[in-house]
Order: sequence, then structure tokens, then C-alpha cells
Amino acid sequence: MISFQEQLHPKWRELLKDSLLLLDKIEEDLRGVPFVPDHSRVLKCLEYDPDLSKVLILGQDPYPNEIDAMGLAFSTAREDGKLPASLKNIFTELASDLSIDPPLTGDLSPWQSQGVVLLNRSLTCKVGESDSHRDIGWRDFTDNVVRVLADSGVVAILWGKSAQEVADFFPEQYRIESAHPSPLSAYRGFFGSKPFSRANTALIAKGKSPVDWKL
Repeated sequence: MISFQEQLHPKWRELLKDSLLLLDKIEEDLRGVPFVPDHSRVLKCLEYDPDLSKVLILGQDPYPNEIDAMGLAFSTAREDGKLPASLKNIFTELASDLSIDPPLTGDLSPWQSQGVVLLNRSLTCKVGESDSHRDIGWRDFTDNVVRVLADSGVVAILWGKSAQEVADFFPEQYRIESAHPSPLSAYRGFFGSKPFSRANTALIAKGKSPVDWKL
């Protein structure tokens, strides 16, 4: 079984060297405990070269079921077309913002390959229990990830209160905040917030290439 540390890109291991003991402790505490996503995918969001990072999309924790959870925030591995409600709303806003047809897939890996970091504040949870692992050390670990990304100058997309707890890590001009895309809050400021075009505008202002958000 590949360890959490081994799932990290070597550059991430170096950048997070002061957090590796915490990561090992979290992994040990989870030993023998059922959780999602699969052990081999827990650090999937940090398996790429951090030097490529351009945008951070910060979620709360994985979808609390084995069908959807895949190690990337808001992304789903399911192939039956029944997308999680939050992801449906994200695609609705994507269509409104950039006139992109709603994708047929819920796999957001193509965004990751362009430097979009799809990070959750907690990287695991119990099946059927959202936010159930918030107090086992994940938030300390991922806050350190966010600090690294902020120091590198990424543009942050922060949806909902949990994500916005780290808003002060980012300059105002490089953070995009709105309500969460969940059905409970999407109509309170998520719809119409245009996060995708705003992120690209910020990237261009920084001299970086925009993200192709089409899936």
C-alpha cells in the first residue's frame, strides 16, 4: 500500500516537510478505520508538480460515499451521469459564465492538469458522514498547503464559509469569494458570481495563461 507521503509529488514533500510528521500521524490514526476516498487517492490533489499551480478551488471534504469520492475537491469518479448536486450547480454556473455546455463527465482531472488545485480542507471522511474528520489534523495540514499556494501567487476560488476561513492568506485582488454551490446556498450568491472568467482575468493580469475550463 502506497503511503500518504509517497502519494505526494517530490516537490510537495519538500515544501511540506514540516507537516510530514502530522501527515504520518493522520495516516496512523486512520489505520483500520473505513473512510473515503480510497487510501490510494487521498493525496491525489497533490500528486502533480506544485510549480504548475495557478488556481486553487477549496472544498470542505470528500463526497461521503465510495462512488463519488476520488481525491479531488468537487470532482466525482461516477460514470452513471448522476452528478452530485453541488457539481451540477458548478456546471450550471460554468455554462452561464463562459457559455460552456454542461460537461457529460464529473471528472475534473483536466482542470488539475492545467494547474487548478482541487483541494479539500479535510482529505478524508467517514462514509455517510460529511465533515466527520475535520478534527483529526487535516485542517492543520491543508492550511499549510494553502499557505504554500498563497505564497506562490495562485488565484483562490473560495466557495462557502469553510473555504473563506483562509481568505486572509490571499490578496483581495487574487481571491474570488461567493456562497457555496450546494443546493442550500447556491441561490444566495453563487449563481451569477462568474468565478471562472474572473479567475482567468486575474491570471491574465498576472501574466499567466488562462485556464480552459471546458471538460
